[in-house]
Amino acid sequence: MKGFFITGTDTEIGKTCITAGLTHALQQQGWRVAPIKPLSAGQFQNAAGEWLNEDVMQLHAAQSLGLSPGQIGPLQFRAACAPHIAARLEGCEIEREPLLAAIRGTAALADLALVEGVGGFRVPLIPGWDTADLAVDLGLPVVLVVGLRLGCINHALLTAEALRARGLRLAAWVANTVDAQQPHVAENLEALQAGLDAPCWGHVPRLTTPSPAAVAAHLQQALLQQALKA
Repeated sequence: MKGFFITGTDTEIGKTCITAGLTHALQQQGWRVAPIKPLSAGQFQNAAGEWLNEDVMQLHAAQSLGLSPGQIGPLQFRAACAPHIAARLEGCEIEREPLLAAIRGTAALADLALVEGVGGFRVPLIPGWDTADLAVDLGLPVVLVVGLRLGCINHALLTAEALRARGLRLAAWVANTVDAQQPHVAENLEALQAGLDAPCWGHVPRLTTPSPAAVAAHLQQALLQQALKA
């Protein structure tokens, strides 16, 4: 499998927007990209009575391979809470090997897989297996989405330390503006660059319409190309 594992400094910091933007940018470079959100919690019912997850549908709209929502999001739960709790509420279990097989099956349809985690880096799934273990099982280099808000430097450095402790490589990071009123942004970015010791693929501002193309416009295309040649 070739691609990246996308994790974040917390939940609700824009991982899906960045993953969709990366999907768009890489497709523009000629890659066949499979964005995958293996686990998602929180669904809404559309006019046709279908239960859908907003993140999965956002990734579905960004890709051009014709993947189904089920291929992009193999495990989707109704309740918007931690996935192990959401699974329990539905009376089902998250199974490690079937989930890994589903991810690999979708990834095999593309040149690159962008596998987006859920929440932060360490979210429990089943006893003895969390999203950090999922990243290790997949063996992909990691892209860290840093939600720019108060506390982001600490959260980013701790996440980088945790993923490196598991033998994973931090390939890059992307700054995503969560708090548009955050002061001292330049100083925060400088501290993040020094502490993370990995290239920054872009700084995405607070966008009124964060479409994949709009996000991709703030990503460093040359750095993406360089990473894929490594």
